[in-house]
Amino acid sequence: MSNEKGLQEENIRVGTKQTIRMVELGQAVEVYIAQDADSIITSRVVTLCEDKGVKITYVDTMKNLGKACGIDVGAAMVAIVND
Repeated sequence: MSNEKGLQEENIRVGTKQTIRMVELGQAVEVYIAQDADSIITSRVVTLCEDKGVKITYVDTMKNLGKACGIDVGAAMVAIVND
């Protein structure tokens, strides 16, 4: 990620369950997905985002995505939601 502090300043939901929920409710405007996350988990979210017209941005690792969100553990996906 080029701007690691960028996601900390956004209104975000971290994790698979929260991301799926935000996309289903139409509140997600963009979803970040770690490329090293399990494809069984991410494929559902990718399909859901495509159906709902939500932008997907891929990040190289779960560790980097977690760091960008200001957490000490990896994150498979993060949703940026409407304020």
